[in-house]
This record gives sequence, structure tokens and C-alpha cells, in this order.
Amino acid sequence: ERHHVVEWKQAFDAENHDLFSSWLHWEGEGSALLIPAESPQYSASSPMQTGFEVLNTFFDHVLAHDPRVMAFGEDVGFLGDVNQGFAGLQKKYGEHRVFDTGIREATIVGQAMGLAMRGLRPIVEIQYLDYVYYAMSQLTDDIATLTYRTKGGQIAPVIVRTRGHRLEGIWHAGSPMGTLVHALRGMYVCVPRNMTQAAGMYNTLLQAQEPALVIEVLNGYRQKEQVPDNLATMCVPLGVPEILCAGTDITVITYGACCRPVLEAVHIVAEMGISCEVIDVQTLLPFDRHHHIMESLKKTNRLLVVDEDVPGGASAYILQQILEVQGGYAYLDSPPMTLTAKPHRTAYGTDGSYFTKPDVEHTMDAILKMMHEAQPQKYPLLY
Repeated sequence: ERHHVVEWKQAFDAENHDLFSSWLHWEGEGSALLIPAESPQYSASSPMQTGFEVLNTFFDHVLAHDPRVMAFGEDVGFLGDVNQGFAGLQKKYGEHRVFDTGIREATIVGQAMGLAMRGLRPIVEIQYLDYVYYAMSQLTDDIATLTYRTKGGQIAPVIVRTRGHRLEGIWHAGSPMGTLVHALRGMYVCVPRNMTQAAGMYNTLLQAQEPALVIEVLNGYRQKEQVPDNLATMCVPLGVPEILCAGTDITVITYGACCRPVLEAVHIVAEMGISCEVIDVQTLLPFDRHHHIMESLKKTNRLLVVDEDVPGGASAYILQQILEVQGGYAYLDSPPMTLTAKPHRTAYGTDGSYFTKPDVEHTMDAILKMMHEAQPQKYPLLY
């Protein structure tokens, strides 16, 4: 009978999923997805620090409390990394815990993999995100696939730390997120908007058995943040977006360095009577595990994705996740829109950055265009 065939097919598919598609990530205890969240806690005495000081305080605590942790990369040791996240920590913990390497991304990552497979917890640095390509073979062929290839028999919980996104310069402002989310299945890709969130992600990852890439915001090291009292223990859950601003007219999805200009644009259009809900996805791999974005679309019925990658990069991946995986298409009253960088490297200088990547004005223009489509009389186009 038909139900016997259906039952057989389901069992057959389950058996072959286990044979061919299981263990892309660690399954069971030790999974980063099972680490409980701990929200940041603030008090009247919580200090303000610049971003690099937040990370320096955090890494100091990690090195003091976990002897398995070591940090290395170009200029990480003596200099304390180019943005001072490890400033003074080599002197405090020694050259075997915090140390420099040569300019060779491939062997930096390879060395980290070997150490991680032997039980240590390396935090390894690729100095700028644009240089991750030089380590791509090791990342995509070896680290991202190790647990899958061995069906959980081996692990290499490497944390690759880097920085990118918004800055001025053709080789230091890259955001090749589409490349990374497609090439690094088997790793987590974390895109914190500030250094406090980054610290919370590091805390989560250091308790897990899996590798990850953490991309800090390059122009965030000099921006002030209030330091939570529980910086040493707060944990940001992976695959759980955060609503930065509640709204009812448009759902705006973004991450990383784009959060700041998007929030500024949303506050300006609010004076025009437009209510936007801004959601920081926080991680691209995994992406919104509990479908919070779809719940937002049920309320707003409009979707704008703001992304610093090239057209069709991470924005296409985000749309596929929201519209297809989450079924968000059914709740749209307007075509979804993406606002991305231009299809070339970031041009040099302040003007080059402005005309290459989404900014406050570009975001406002995209929001107004969406509202014009819905209510042309109320929201006429500016040009």
C-alpha cells in the first residue's frame, strides 16, 4: 500500500542522509548551537571604552583563565595586533601564548588546524579580510570539511579572527561575504556589529567543538562602547538575529558595519512617518535558525536587505534564506529590494567609499522608493 512505500522512502532518505550528509557541524554535546545565551548586563558603573580596549580586556581574561588558548598571526605578538586587541598580552603571557608569524596566511591557518586537532584552542588572525583568500584552500578543503569527512571522528575548533568591511582603501575594505558563506560550509561565519558582540561570540565559540570565522568591523576599534559587567562570560547565540529597532512598515536586514548607517537612516525617515524594523542577523552561518525575520515580515510585509558585498553576493544568500527557506515570500506586499556595494573593489578615499558602499543617504533612498511603490502620493520620489 501507499503508506508502506512512503515509510520506506522516509527511512531510506534518513539512512542515506546519515551516510552522506551528516556531521557537517558537530552534532550533540559541544555544538555551538547548544551553548546557552547570556545577555550583556550593564550597571551605573559600567565603563565606556573604545572598541580595541573592549577586546583587549576580553582577551586578557581568556588567556588568564584557559591555558589552552593561544593567539598568533601577523603582528599579533610584539605589537599586539595592528588594532591593539592583544596589546601588552605577549609580555604578560609569554611568547608561546601570544606570538607573531611571517606573512603567510596559508601556513598560519594550517598551523592553527594542527594545534586545534591536538586539543589546544588557537585564535588565529588573518590581518585583513581581503587576505583570507590566501588561506582559502586550507579553510575550505581542510578545516571546514574535517568533521564532515570523518563523520565526527576528528575536530579542529579553530577560531579565525579577522577584520574588514567599511574603511577607505582598495585592499582593506573588502566584504566578500557571498564567497565566504558558499566556500566555508562547515564553519560558522560571525559578523558582529561591535566589539562587545564579538566578545560574546568568542565566548560561545570557545565552549564549542567547531571552527568559525569572526569578522570584526574595521572602523569599530576607535568607536566607544559601554562595557558590560559580564564581558568575560556573556555569550551571543549563533543564528539568532537581534532587533535593533522595532517598526511596522519595512523590515531592514543588515549586519556588521552596515548597522550604524542603517540605524541613522531609519531614525531620519522616522521623522517622515516611516517605521522601519532593523534586524542585525549577527551570523551568516548559521542564519536565523528560529525564523525571527519571517515573523517581522508578517508585520511589515516589506523587505530591504542592506549589505556591503557585491550585488548578488551575501544579499542573494540572505534572500534565499528568507524567501525560500523561511517561506517569507508569502508575506510580501512589495518586491524585496537589496542595497549592496558596487561590483568592484572599494575605491580609495572618503569619496570612493561613499560612492562604492551603502551609506545613510543610499539607505534612505531605498526606503523611500519602497514606500513610494506602496503609497506614491504620500511618498513622492525625490529624484
